[in-house]
Amino acid sequence: MVMIGRLLGNRYEILEQLGGGGMALVYKAKDTFLNRLVTIKILRHEYVSDTDFIRRFRREAQAVASLSHPNIVNIHDVGQEDDTHYLVMEYIDGDNLKNFIRSNPNLSQEKIVNIVRQICDALQHAHENNIVHRDVKPHNILITGDQRVKLTDFGIALEASTGTITSTETIVGSVHYISPEQAKGITPGPQSDIYSLGVVLYEMLTGQLPFKGDGPVAVALKHVQEQPKLPSEINPEISKDLERVVMKAMEKDPQNRYQTAEQFSRDLLQAVQGTEGDREPGDDFATQVLPGSVPLKEDEKNDERKEKRRPKAVKAVVIASLLILSLLAGAALAVYNFINVPEVTVPDVEGLVAEDAKTILNKAGFKASMERVHSNEVAEGRVISQNPEPDKKAKQGRTVELTVSLGPELKTLPDVRNHMLSDAKIMLHNAGFDYEHIEEVFDESKEAGIVIDQYPAPGKYPQGTAVNLTVSKGPELQNYTMPNVIGLFEDEGRKQLSDLNLIVKPSRYQWSEKYLAGQIMGQDPQPGAEITAESSVSLVVSRGPGPPKRSSDVTTEIPDDGKEHLLKIYISDIRGEDLVYKSKHAPGEVVVKRIEYYGAAAVKVYIDDKLELEESL
Repeated sequence: MVMIGRLLGNRYEILEQLGGGGMALVYKAKDTFLNRLVTIKILRHEYVSDTDFIRRFRREAQAVASLSHPNIVNIHDVGQEDDTHYLVMEYIDGDNLKNFIRSNPNLSQEKIVNIVRQICDALQHAHENNIVHRDVKPHNILITGDQRVKLTDFGIALEASTGTITSTETIVGSVHYISPEQAKGITPGPQSDIYSLGVVLYEMLTGQLPFKGDGPVAVALKHVQEQPKLPSEINPEISKDLERVVMKAMEKDPQNRYQTAEQFSRDLLQAVQGTEGDREPGDDFATQVLPGSVPLKEDEKNDERKEKRRPKAVKAVVIASLLILSLLAGAALAVYNFINVPEVTVPDVEGLVAEDAKTILNKAGFKASMERVHSNEVAEGRVISQNPEPDKKAKQGRTVELTVSLGPELKTLPDVRNHMLSDAKIMLHNAGFDYEHIEEVFDESKEAGIVIDQYPAPGKYPQGTAVNLTVSKGPELQNYTMPNVIGLFEDEGRKQLSDLNLIVKPSRYQWSEKYLAGQIMGQDPQPGAEITAESSVSLVVSRGPGPPKRSSDVTTEIPDDGKEHLLKIYISDIRGEDLVYKSKHAPGEVVVKRIEYYGAAAVKVYIDDKLELEESL
């Protein structure tokens, strides 16, 4: 659908396309009532019949409408015109932070902190109004030439009091900036936005993302499991104070992160302004020097006290000496007994039932202790290992430490059927299982990527059990011959292709003197090519001006036979063939009809459905 030049709501004139995401296209427009520029987000045409997308689209309007902050893009209006759903937002003359980072790789730490603190202010306001953004990333942060920051795209924002995300266990958010709890499918809170903003700060300081992988699932798992490199290892110029702030914002456990964006902002400010020494605030355990006692100066009293204490001191020395001699004698006896205990070979009890192993060790003169652990290799109740090892020499009476199997640790295998494969992999990993084999099959009732079946079925199994998954490839695709849509107007051509389950890419527009504005002048694949359903089709559409309009008189003489006759005139031009005249006439009447056409044309005249004339104009 051509949007440039269109007037929405009898008010907003579309000027140019600024960009777009998976759900909507973004345009620059003019508010003709208030004579100001605005940004308009329009839901993609393929989603207008999807109630879930429309619900998410409207949720953005509801979420941001409740917010009013200088660092959040304001929403001015929301509307619907036929199948077009749109949001009217404040126009920001600038670029997104992702492009800003690329074009400004050597920003000072002070400027970076200034930008991030503005985002903190925006998030603090949203969180105070129970709105969690859930998709904080540089692409959703706009920045003007004077480095004024605006947070936008609350398209997947969620009220902090709701829990709808856990009912579907769907991961929402951009995977390189996703929080660990979002990767696990847990309802995100304000600390999730703080984690994502920590990743943005990490990227601004180092020029790198903290985690990369072969695919979205691999990156999501790294957010859950791995620690990123310290920023100073990548950029030694980063101060330790600022590094501590980044790493605290990116803690895996939400409870260990900043609990509010305001706290995050305050620590950022302190980090760039400097702190007093390296001691943490509130450190009450720093080394302190305490005053010593003052010696007495009364010599007479000291001498008298020494005299009184002397007999008692002598008695104490004698008692202590006797105790030491007793201890030495006991120790000597113990050493003698230990040295003279015979050494014997430790029996091999590995693999035996624990009680049998204990009996064998006792008969050989040893004691036995047991530690029980889970094992996937050794059966429950049997000895996994022993210390000292089998066949080693040890003194009788020594305790042999036995490690005894509790059998495999049983975990609950989740039901991943009817989930997207990417979600299913994370669910299995989080539960302690691996996926071993994935079979893809056609399925008329399941969209591509949905898990149809799993083996084993949900239940209790040893940790690490491999799971086989059967995944839908969607309905089996039908083969088609590519139709010819050249010459059709864009809307008609798109509908014809969509009815064949073909995916029509955004059109390209070119000037043409042969085709009228809005007519399809080129297509790929070409007409007659063999294609399958869901194949992609590219269209080239004319911007005009097209061929000039022409006119010609067509003269027809009605037979003079005393009968009334039906006259039809058809014209064929660049628009196709069209019936331009149809009427009954009296016998002998001469009919002159002016015909309008574009470019080369041909005319056909029928009397009573019999071709009487065919000529080129």
